[in-house]
Amino acid sequence: MKTALIIGSTGLIGSELLNLLLYSNDYLKVITFVKRDTGIRHPKLTQHIIDFDKPETYKDLVVGDDFFCTIGTTIKKAGSKEAFKKVDFGYPKQFAAFALQNKVLQYLIISSLSANTNSGNFYLKTKGEIQDFLQDCNFESVAVLQPSLLLGNRTEFRLGEKVGAFFMKTLSFLFVGNLKKYKPIESKTVAKALFKIAQTNNKGFKIYESDAIQEIGN
Repeated sequence: MKTALIIGSTGLIGSELLNLLLYSNDYLKVITFVKRDTGIRHPKLTQHIIDFDKPETYKDLVVGDDFFCTIGTTIKKAGSKEAFKKVDFGYPKQFAAFALQNKVLQYLIISSLSANTNSGNFYLKTKGEIQDFLQDCNFESVAVLQPSLLLGNRTEFRLGEKVGAFFMKTLSFLFVGNLKKYKPIESKTVAKALFKIAQTNNKGFKIYESDAIQEIGN
């Protein structure tokens, strides 16, 4: 059985994924890297409370089979573009480097629909940059999931997201054909897809857009 590693395990998708991993027969051990004690206890779980800005203190702890990166923030919550980029690009990049050094086989990450380094949107550009970095990494397998607007109960309130989700759910019947990938998606569905993809052991670099995630996670 395998060992899973996660950053972002307290987030919308990460918390769903953590539950799936802990109660799965595919994983003997689940290792999380967190800023503070989450209070979660389970025989399979090892929780490393770390300072993400001191990589030398945790570089030897990134040891396992499948690395899941569900970490993410917003520019508003982070406080600046620089702080946002540190969370959504800097930390995933740092952990990827350590995972490679320690011979982790798979790296799976939550990105965003329309992520692209050439985007004029800073958020999507940053997401595109970490995708491009991972594509050049020598992992056996890299899976990038690009969900549309996420539905679920966040710990923090995001007004714009709530309003957007309401209108997009109301108009979801319009998302057909080429627009299907823009339909809002439940965080539970994304977590299930992430888990299932990790078990397929597909070689190489692959991007999954939101409609494919929906199909896999159902």
